[in-house]
This record gives sequence, C-alpha cells and structure tokens, in this order.
Amino acid sequence: MTDVYAATDRTTATRTRGRMHYERETAHAILDEAFDCSVGFVVDGAPRVLPTLHVRVGETLYLHGSTGGRMALAARADGIPVCVSVTLLDGLVYGRSQFHHSANYRSVVALGTARQVTDPAEKAAAMLALVEKTGAGRSADSRPPTGQEMAQTSVLALPLAEVSVRVRAGGVVDDEADLDLPHWAGVLPIRRVAGPPETEPGVPAPPPAYLSGNPATAWQTPVVLAGRHVRLEPLSPSHAPGLFKALDDEEVWRYIPVPRARTVDDVAADIAEVIRGQWRGDRSGWAQVDPATGEVMGMTTYHDVDPDRRSVGIGHTMLGRRWWRSAVNTEAKLLLLERAFDVLGAAKVFWYTDIRNERSQRAIARLGASRDGVIRRQRLRPDGSWRDTVVFAMTADEWPAAAQRLRDRLAAG
Repeated sequence: MTDVYAATDRTTATRTRGRMHYERETAHAILDEAFDCSVGFVVDGAPRVLPTLHVRVGETLYLHGSTGGRMALAARADGIPVCVSVTLLDGLVYGRSQFHHSANYRSVVALGTARQVTDPAEKAAAMLALVEKTGAGRSADSRPPTGQEMAQTSVLALPLAEVSVRVRAGGVVDDEADLDLPHWAGVLPIRRVAGPPETEPGVPAPPPAYLSGNPATAWQTPVVLAGRHVRLEPLSPSHAPGLFKALDDEEVWRYIPVPRARTVDDVAADIAEVIRGQWRGDRSGWAQVDPATGEVMGMTTYHDVDPDRRSVGIGHTMLGRRWWRSAVNTEAKLLLLERAFDVLGAAKVFWYTDIRNERSQRAIARLGASRDGVIRRQRLRPDGSWRDTVVFAMTADEWPAAAQRLRDRLAAG
C-alpha cells in the first residue's frame, strides 16, 4: 500500500489543482477529526444527500443509518454507489473585493460502492468504533446495544480507494489593483469548540473526562484527596442532597457571595456552575465527606485557576455548622494546599473573603497566609450592597513552614 491514493478521473481537479492532495495520512486525519458527514446517492433516478455519522477503521469508512432508510434499503442487494463528503471549516477569508472572499478548509471526498454490513462481528466492531469516536472510554461507560437495537441500525462500509483531499489555507489573494483599497481584509479563524456539558436531570455522575473537547488539565481536574478527618471527593450532582442537608443553615450562607440555596435543586445548580467552571478552565470543586460515615459535610473549590502564572484561589468553601471548630476545615485546607504546591507546582495560593467575615479571616491567617490587602467594591453581595474583599495569600517559599505547622496542629488534635 502506497502513502497516497491513486488519482482517478473523478478525483482529479479541473481547477485550482494546487489544493488537491491524495496523502492517506492527511485524509485519515480529516476523517477522524470531523463529525459532520454528507452522503450523496441516487434513488429512482433522483439525487439525494443525507447527513450521517461516520467512523474510519483502517481503510474502511463506516456510515451509520437506519435499516428503514432509503440508503440502507437501496444497498441491500449489491451495495449502492455513493459520494461521501467531509469538511472542516477553518476560517472565513475576507478580500478587499467581494470576488476574492473565500474560506480556509480541509475536506475529503470518497467515492465508491458502499455495502451493507451483515456480519454481526464487523457490525458490532463498527458501532463500537463509532461510540469510541465520541470519547475514548465511552463504550465501557454506557450500555451496549441490544439485538433489537442492532437490527434497527444500518451500517454501510465504503472502501477507501477513490479518495481526494482538498485544502485551502493561508490569507487573502487580492488583485494587485485592489491592494490600495481602504477595505479591511484578512482571515477570521473558525474553530469547533465544545461547550460545558449539560448533565441530564437525575444523572448522579459528573461529566467524564473523556468527553470530546474537554480542555481540563490537572489544575482543573479534581481528584480524591483523603485525610483522617475529611475526604475530598470530586464534586458531582450526587452530592446535592447531602450538601443541602449539611448547609441548610442561614449562618453558613451569611458571607457567601451568592444567594442561599433553598432547595436541593438550587444546590444542584450551584454544583453545575462549578462543573461548568471546570470545563472553562477556571475552577475545580470538591465535596467534603466524612471518611468514616460517608456523610457530606460541605464543599470547597479552587477558583481563578491560572496554570500559566501557577496561581490558584481556594474559596466558595461551606461547611455545615456541626463541623465548625473541628479538624475538618484545617485538614481540608492542608489537602488542597498540598495538591496546589506539591503536585501542581503552584507559586501562589490565595483567598478572598468578605471584609465583614472576621471568623473566616482568622481561620485563613491560622493557615499561615498573609493579609495582602483589600479590594474595595470587589463584587456585589446577594442583598445588592457592595462587598469589600480582603485578600490573603501564601507563596511557595512560605509553604514548607506553613505545612509543618498545620501537620503539627492536626497531630496534636
């Protein structure tokens, strides 16, 4: 097998031939990255183009459909001639003249006869590959199809033999006579960006890390942090009932800069916002859990996560009043600081707290953090008044001594 597909009369460009390519590696990369696929075929003498899902396995392109669809029905006998088109739009090109507006793109066109996949093993493997394309590990994290579901699903196989790649990249190609025109010209990059996952109501698990487009690094990915007095678990929707029970206290919410959660659904919405922050890259959240009983005691987060500056804040911390003045808060902060400084390599950890919250300020100071100043009118409180915010911080140089003091305090009970 050569590194390029052989050009045919149908895959040879009639214009702008410099954009046409036949490299297998390039074609495979486009097919593997793209999710949008259109299949053209003829039924009863009339052309049809249908959107579908596809996955490449080696030199075969598998197309997903329904057994009752026209394409699947037409392919039952000897297969069906198809033209498959897959395109990734990379940018809009703005010329000084309207004629030279264009687009940057990468596209693949594959031609041939698609056959109906009837072998159960091949069909199952193709469906598994399609599920895995949505996220490596998804097939093990979902129910396999039943026999009835497989019978309702059509899979067509198209050998990748007659394949061409067309690519347009670069900037504007304006006529020389237009170069002095005052109109803006340039390229607007276009990227497919996955938004924060929207968890279905009733699902107890957090969005999995394998979701396509997940930008999270270790800084935004919470892991279990276990201590003697508290276990920090990655925050998930399943913690909502326990959190509501632990935090259903006006005093707990007194200085929190968001409205008090009045229902379990309100707590679930708060958790969802933290998880959206993880996807954006600026937050990471944990539930504080009793390691002996599994009872949820509270929550805490990293916020304003900045891996480039190796900086992270600890905040949005709420602990049920039953556990105030216990070792829980001290150990939870120690676990978070150990992860920040010893695992992530943070240069600085900081805290924001309401200037009226003297109890919080004393607790932060006991951790070994320094009071760096006040940000006046930093944010609005739920009652509409402006909050002056006190800033505390601890640097990597200060961490070893602070860590020893915290560990000694915990050891002394």
